[in-house]
Amino acid sequence: MKTALVFPGQGSQTVGMGRDFFETHPEARALFQKADEVLGIDLSRICFEGPESELRETRNTQPAIFLHSLAVLEVLRRSGIEFHGAAGHSLGEYSAYVAAGSLSFEDGLRIVRRRGELMYAAGKERPGTMAAVLGLERTALVVALAEVAGIVVPANYNSPGQIVISGEVEAVGDGMERCKSAGAKRTIPLEVSGAFHSPLMEPALPGLRDSLAAVDVAPALVPVYANASASPVTEPSEIRESLVRQLISPVRWEETIRAMRADGFERFIEVGPGKVLSGLVRACDRNAVTVAVGSIGDILTVTQGDAR
Repeated sequence: MKTALVFPGQGSQTVGMGRDFFETHPEARALFQKADEVLGIDLSRICFEGPESELRETRNTQPAIFLHSLAVLEVLRRSGIEFHGAAGHSLGEYSAYVAAGSLSFEDGLRIVRRRGELMYAAGKERPGTMAAVLGLERTALVVALAEVAGIVVPANYNSPGQIVISGEVEAVGDGMERCKSAGAKRTIPLEVSGAFHSPLMEPALPGLRDSLAAVDVAPALVPVYANASASPVTEPSEIRESLVRQLISPVRWEETIRAMRADGFERFIEVGPGKVLSGLVRACDRNAVTVAVGSIGDILTVTQGDAR
């Protein structure tokens, strides 16, 4: 069965994540200890004990999810799991490139920590917010947002009927109302520190570009489907460009899953905290086989092939 790994992004974090892997698998424990050493902070403690307010800080959330995902991947690899492609949602795209051999764990960790700092700073410089819009077709949403004064854009095309919008606070509020008037079943404001995947993140671009230029990027051993293009990339120049571009571009997740299905991927293993992506994959294609691996108990589900 042609298998893809998919890696979650910000919002999937939970206090206590990764502790079971740390306590039971030496390779996972070594990765947590390496992360603390590389960043010079007690990231393991933040993952295991929180408090939640500290874990929710963007500069901590991003490396914490990245670390948990890569620790799970180490255990999966020891269990003999093979995969033929990867994708990640926003932050998760970095995890995907580490899985594909393009970035080292250490470089990826440093960059996602820096990315979180840059995004937080951009949110302070150009304040914004985000909201989920449910039950509204893509074209109708774009038309509704075009009527808003100010900056508000689609940020995540997650699945049919689930799109996240991002932009200036007042513009997002107006956008939510216009989407409701256009037929949206529900709009949900999100707790975020900035307008991610929108033009308001532009102040973060130079710093992120510099960080990516300073590390080695190798050709990907398997195709990684990029957020900004929903297409597979493997070459170092494409990888760097895709990671910079995604900061101000929408995450084209629905298109990504459809492209991967068209390319023959049948099974999608979500690697890291939560089960958000598994649900989105099934919403995009109910015939896709999905399984989420975020805890020790999930490992047997994958190795024994019990996915749904």
